[in-house]
Amino acid sequence: MFALSPTLFRNVEGAIRSRQSLVSCLSLATLSRNYTTSTLKGPSPPILVDKRPIVITGPSGSGKSTLIEKLFQEYPSTFGFSVSHTTRKPRPGEKDGIAYHFVTEDEIQELINQDRFLEHAVFSGNHYGTSKKAVQDVFESGKICILDIDLQGVQHVRKSGLQARYVFVRPKSLDTLETRLRGRGTETEEAIQKRLHRAKNEWGYGMDPSNFDHVVINDQLKKAYEDLRDFIFSSQASKKT
Repeated sequence: MFALSPTLFRNVEGAIRSRQSLVSCLSLATLSRNYTTSTLKGPSPPILVDKRPIVITGPSGSGKSTLIEKLFQEYPSTFGFSVSHTTRKPRPGEKDGIAYHFVTEDEIQELINQDRFLEHAVFSGNHYGTSKKAVQDVFESGKICILDIDLQGVQHVRKSGLQARYVFVRPKSLDTLETRLRGRGTETEEAIQKRLHRAKNEWGYGMDPSNFDHVVINDQLKKAYEDLRDFIFSSQASKKT
């Protein structure tokens, strides 16, 4: 059975003091993404004082995946992610092992029974999860953790003992969120209503300042990205656990 290195949980502060890069992991329980490892050189990033993993969450339609993608494009050698598992079918352009590890329900249940996941959740009838092995693999690559998960996943990560910084991304209002969801043109009315109902619960959790180190209001993409980037590289970032 795979076990995460204790460094990820018990020795994170020591790793920070020694400027050692931490685990990087990205789990999607709400939106798909198809990030690929970039070989292009980005700008030299400022020094990261706080090297803990960064957990980013927000309602479906908040634009968090777009913000994360921009972060990877600007700093391809600084941040990394793990490839999550999912039981949903691949979408056009998605490749197994890059967008996700596409597995069957039986396969993911077997992994769950073997305690192979850091976190896992069911969303829109499909299972998603971040395996411990994927997290360990990125840790060994020496990059900083970006963990993109839903609220249920956030709560699981907190319980795991992984020390991290938590960011909540939201649009200006729930009305704006609904407009974005409808603008996709890919959702049925039933699916939109389910996402909006879920978003209202997530919104309330995100509005509680004790739950997150930082809240990004994604009203204008450029401004929101700069806000997220400034927080990540800030020497004054809080250390909520």
